[in-house]
Amino acid sequence: MESLFGESPVGSDVGKRGARSLRRGVPKPKQPKEPIAGHVLVAVERGVDRYPEGLLYALPERLAEVAEGDRVTVPLGGGDQATEGVVVRLATDEEITKLDPDRVKAVLERSSLARRLPSELMALARWVSGYYCCPIGMTIAGVLPAAVRKGIGAVTRTFVDLAAPDRPVQTEPTGLSKKQRHLLDVLAAMPLGERPIELRLLLERTEIGTPGPVKALESKGFIRLERRTDIEATFERGGMEAGPAPQTTKAQSEIIESIGNSFANGFSQHLLFGVTGSGKTEVYIRLIERVLAAGKRAIVLVPEIALTPQTAGRLVSRFPGQRVAILHSGLTASQRHRMWANVAGGESNLVIGARSAIFAPVPDGTLGVVIVDEEHDGSYKADQAPRYHGRDVAIRRAQIANCPIVLGSATPSLESWSNATQRGVSSLHRLSERAPGLNVPRVDVVDFNEERKRFRDRRVNVIGPTLRQALEDTLRAGGQAVILLNRRGYANYIACADPTCEWVLRCDQCDAGMICHRDRYATGDGAVGLREYTRCHHCESEVRLPKTCPACGKRVSVFGLGTQRVEEELSRLFPSLIEGRTMLRVDADAMQGETDFRDALERFAKGQVRVLLGTQMIAKGLDFPNVRLVGVISADTALHLPDFRAAERTFQLVSQVSGRCGRGAAAGRSIVQTFQPKAPPIVLAAKHDFERFAELELSQRAKFGLPPVRRMARLVVRDAGESRCADIATGLVASIRAHAGEEIEIRDPTPCPIARIAGRYRQQVEMYAANAATLTRFLTVIRNAGCLPLGEVVAVDVDPIALL
Repeated sequence: MESLFGESPVGSDVGKRGARSLRRGVPKPKQPKEPIAGHVLVAVERGVDRYPEGLLYALPERLAEVAEGDRVTVPLGGGDQATEGVVVRLATDEEITKLDPDRVKAVLERSSLARRLPSELMALARWVSGYYCCPIGMTIAGVLPAAVRKGIGAVTRTFVDLAAPDRPVQTEPTGLSKKQRHLLDVLAAMPLGERPIELRLLLERTEIGTPGPVKALESKGFIRLERRTDIEATFERGGMEAGPAPQTTKAQSEIIESIGNSFANGFSQHLLFGVTGSGKTEVYIRLIERVLAAGKRAIVLVPEIALTPQTAGRLVSRFPGQRVAILHSGLTASQRHRMWANVAGGESNLVIGARSAIFAPVPDGTLGVVIVDEEHDGSYKADQAPRYHGRDVAIRRAQIANCPIVLGSATPSLESWSNATQRGVSSLHRLSERAPGLNVPRVDVVDFNEERKRFRDRRVNVIGPTLRQALEDTLRAGGQAVILLNRRGYANYIACADPTCEWVLRCDQCDAGMICHRDRYATGDGAVGLREYTRCHHCESEVRLPKTCPACGKRVSVFGLGTQRVEEELSRLFPSLIEGRTMLRVDADAMQGETDFRDALERFAKGQVRVLLGTQMIAKGLDFPNVRLVGVISADTALHLPDFRAAERTFQLVSQVSGRCGRGAAAGRSIVQTFQPKAPPIVLAAKHDFERFAELELSQRAKFGLPPVRRMARLVVRDAGESRCADIATGLVASIRAHAGEEIEIRDPTPCPIARIAGRYRQQVEMYAANAATLTRFLTVIRNAGCLPLGEVVAVDVDPIALL
């Protein structure tokens, strides 16, 4: 790594103002120096990347106990602005001697409210900062929730006790007022187990309206006051299901024993490859039981807690004697702080949450296992700095904690599959059959080109005759159905109806088309009105839907697919399906939060809702025994995107949603509508043949040198000017190629597939290396050389999963 100190490091005592004062001949006044106990490197909450390991500060003797992971306040910049940060580590002698001690600023204070971050978590933060090319301050700010940094929900309370709690008060203390004597008598009469008592409760019990007598007793030495900080938060744990533990199958038992036997050997990596409904969650639970019985703790990651309430509910219900910490985006700030404090204090032995839960402050030496459910899911990848992948960070955390990690999926990522079957990095465990009582769904691939020939009208139809008949049969038999279209809105193409006119409605801030949306609203006379508008799904800008073409004045045609159009067609075809009552649409527009989604699933579980329609939100984690039909409106929505992972995502989505049916006594059926019925991802997903798909896809990746065969990093340059953006990208490539050897391939800059988003043009630069170590070393070199102006101009995405 580059030296922590430049010619004028931010952590030194000479800043711009001081330099100006010296030039004028007026020396800057110096404050008396405190005795120094040592030196530390501090990560300040700024995008400062010149010193990747932190800024050097002196530790006054009064703060000699400050250590790695402590939250401190330090002076920053020429104005010595008080800035919060975290101690990354103690400085080495070599680092200290590089600067004149008189130029090094001192730490101002240590936070009295914040807990010290575990050393294992600090080691993880340093790895994330280095591997994903993110300033250490920004990385630690991402590790530490904003609610914790700001102390949201923290309340300081005063507790009262006798000055000598285990000795009685003298019978006749002199010089006391009547109220003071009464307070002392009440305290003395209280059992030791009820003291110290909160000041507010003591005043209520003694019916004294002011704290004055208490303060007087403290000043006279009769009582002592203790101030404690706690976090106030209320929680709602609705929707958590309970039930007896099922009998494990032979395959489950063998896997539990195999993985469980590795617990005593430190770090090990396992891939649990199980078809949908095979009982992977039960394997997780049994492994967690072993860990907790050994006095250790567990972290379980799920793609998004709001999308997988059943998984979280099952885990919570099986550990009623444990205080489970659930960390996810749906918590209020106070709730997140409370949960974080429970984990840091060792009160919670089981942590469940989305990707950021991997940064839970589990005490050092106590983490026994890390589990990543649905490890293939794209939501584990962060889209803002640090752009980490939750699965890969989980692997690194398990390595640091020296404990096993279990990755589970019915459709593993090709990275994890390659690690298990080709590289030998992971142990592969198979659950090839569904759990007892569950049926493997029959999957029918329907050629929508042929289906369209059977339509009798010229309107846009999205539900073909085959799916329509199957849905009719399912509803008549009392079953339920799940309908998937991974595209929200009403229609995705808005253009002039005249074929000779080329006008198409596009976002004025992005190189993308606008999406038509429709909202119903109640009018003043009790009727229902319809509002049509368009929205960009990249920058979220909205405009009204034009009635006529602005180019030629003719009418505007609204064409294409969206969940709202499917909802409209279902209502027309099946009058018994009433929007919001017996049919629910589940997408980002209809579901405003975790509570809405949980309520929707509860109503579906009770049978009040017959059809659940939605995007990929309904493709994972749902287990309802009465779902007898799954309909995929269009399996082609992502198949031909300009992204080498398009086929992989299509296979995963079709396989996952098809696995939502057949989980009860009745047989399940999945109908997949497509214009490309012979496309390998769709054909193999219908056959439940992941291994054949992985074999074909990996051979294609090897042919073109794409991940996971090679490792990849993507640099995205962003600027408001198109030519300037291209110039910056060209200059960036020239500067980094000067440091590259033959082991690194750097491709020429090209416009991103979506070349402009939110008013900024985008150019991409792709870099490839044979392995992660080579790529990381190169990124470190160009980062230290100042070639990567991280921030708004250049974004670094290591191991990207989306290339749009």
